[in-house]
Amino acid sequence: MNASPANAHLSGLVTEACRRIRGADPTPTLAELADGAGLSPSYFHRLFKASTGLTPRQYAHAVRAERVRGRLGAGDAVTESIHAAGFGSTSRFYETAGARLGMEPRRYRAGGAGSEIRFAVAECSLGALLVAQGDRGICAITLGDDPELLVRGLQDQFPRAELVGGDADFEALVARVVGFVEDPSIGLDLPLDIRGTAFQERVWQALRQVPAGSTVSYTELAERIGSPAAVRAVAGACAANRLAVAVPCHRVVRRDGDLSGYRWGVER
Repeated sequence: MNASPANAHLSGLVTEACRRIRGADPTPTLAELADGAGLSPSYFHRLFKASTGLTPRQYAHAVRAERVRGRLGAGDAVTESIHAAGFGSTSRFYETAGARLGMEPRRYRAGGAGSEIRFAVAECSLGALLVAQGDRGICAITLGDDPELLVRGLQDQFPRAELVGGDADFEALVARVVGFVEDPSIGLDLPLDIRGTAFQERVWQALRQVPAGSTVSYTELAERIGSPAAVRAVAGACAANRLAVAVPCHRVVRRDGDLSGYRWGVER
């Protein structure tokens, strides 16, 4: 959105709605959120999705799943984590658990135990490139100078998952990723397993809408997701991105247009 007073007001309404969703239990209905913003439900729904990349319901679900991930990562029991996060029943959570965690909740709590992740390392113009794929799609595209360090990073992320070297079919998939890295304009028509906090997913969705060859500042990106004051948090979400180039955090620059930090090195 442009930084006009009217657009700033609308961004503020979305930001306040996000706060309400995160702080309320149970989650406010669309009608309640729209009434709080002084807008019709249909207009508020369009405004919220345009600002965040998610519908209010999807955002609320992402917030609850974020809480589950945090509790499971801390070792809490699965059922306790689900109810503490605000899910009314375990069945409602399990309906979409795979999409949000990338695996069954008990596997996630156990560091990926019992899950299989295929991976391979290749070379491209940016150095070593690791591509990893789980049941839900490509879960990591990382860049570096040392292939061994890239593999260690994958092991750290899923310490108890079974890491399996890619076969011929997977090598072909990696070749497509390499081609995309060399020329992002060709696109990457592969399933991506994009998982993060609700806020991170909003940032990453907005990044994927930045055209190849274009740039955006951290401030502009914060405005686009309806959180103009969250510039530092936007930078943190960019730094947490595990899908290099596919989620183009390299297209974010400082307000003056200069390069700033980049997870895989400013030189790249």
